[in-house]
Amino acid sequence: DRHVHIELSEPASVLAGGVTAVRDLGWPVERIFPLADASEMPSFDGPLIRAAGPMLTAPGGYPTRDGWAPPGTGREVKSPEDAADGVRELARLGAAAIKVSLNADAGPTPSDADLARICDAAHEADLPVTAHAQGKGQVERALGAGVDELAHTPWTRLSDEVIQAASAQMRIVSTLDILSFGHDTPEIRTALDNLRRFHVAGGTITYGTDLGNGSIPAGIHTREALLMVEAGLESEEVLEAMIRAPLGADAPADLIALRASPLEDLRALDDVQLVIRAGRVVAGG
Repeated sequence: DRHVHIELSEPASVLAGGVTAVRDLGWPVERIFPLADASEMPSFDGPLIRAAGPMLTAPGGYPTRDGWAPPGTGREVKSPEDAADGVRELARLGAAAIKVSLNADAGPTPSDADLARICDAAHEADLPVTAHAQGKGQVERALGAGVDELAHTPWTRLSDEVIQAASAQMRIVSTLDILSFGHDTPEIRTALDNLRRFHVAGGTITYGTDLGNGSIPAGIHTREALLMVEAGLESEEVLEAMIRAPLGADAPADLIALRASPLEDLRALDDVQLVIRAGRVVAGG
């Protein structure tokens, strides 16, 4: 699951539900990086955790004033050089990606100069940049600065020209069900249309749920997978979007076993029978 806030869930339940690796996209430095380090130990009762650390944001920007986010979930940047310093700090701590907040609906966002410097510094450190892009023109700003990924499928309609440009430069993390939580909403309809056109244009889509947001369940979220099918992906493409990496010869494996084949019906993901994490049986068996 490439978009979680793992401390807003229960790591043991996430693993028992069939998710063996996660990427945390927004949490305080002093809490998330020690947890990510601990997740590499055989004794850890949860998935492997890779983390971005705090979101880079403007002073007073999202998520610094949001109730769900503890202090330190956003790292305010005050200039292009400060933005680059923030990237370098996170790289030294072991960040797996750099997340930038472009949520103009919730407050100020980094300037164009700040955003460009974030992307340049991240790419110098060989780290991808993922963006929460929300509000008029924010996806376009991300494209212009060189952002590598959208952390959410946008839920305001993107033009065909923007979709085409994004498909050549970015991948999108699905996070569709946070726009519906099992219901039909205008936001999910628009997001599905955006993702469908992105897929047709050849864009790369990866599975992520924004675990910790509302009623998203721990473990594999089958409704997210089914919404990806509604956006035009084949079942095999959805499963590929859920895989962290291929199996390696003589390497400890992450595997799950299901009662039925998800290639025939993705609802088989609801019936996890066995979970193996790093070669060790952790559930079922």
